[in-house]
Amino acid sequence: MFKNGKSFLVRMEKRLKNNAKKNVQRALVRSTNEVRNQAVESIMRGSKSGGAVIRYNPRREHIRSAGGEAPASDTGFLVSQISTEVKMSTTGGVGSVVSAAPYSAPLEFGTSVMEARPFLQPALRKSRRKIESIFRQQGIV
Repeated sequence: MFKNGKSFLVRMEKRLKNNAKKNVQRALVRSTNEVRNQAVESIMRGSKSGGAVIRYNPRREHIRSAGGEAPASDTGFLVSQISTEVKMSTTGGVGSVVSAAPYSAPLEFGTSVMEARPFLQPALRKSRRKIESIFRQQGIV
């Protein structure tokens, strides 16, 4: 059994040395997708308790979120604007999850008249252990 474990470690060491940059990129892509998926899920699935309001064009009833909850999805535009990007350099890489919707920042951080309805920061916090696991699997941490 020790012999098999040792050969596994030798293979793992070779893989890590030969593919270090590729492993970092793979871990960053998986991690940013994990955070994005958590953000989308919090918007689409979470129960909202902010009350009902009537929206027009098209006319519909919308259940809004309360302050502190993830925003409620109405048209799906916010969710469609959440994207990921990974940039690699010679010394490492950076992964980012961004929302291009013009009202993303006011939702995330709040305004003087609206409480924050964060969705990206909680997604990152919720994904923390999974991200650590991804980097461990790739042999980076």
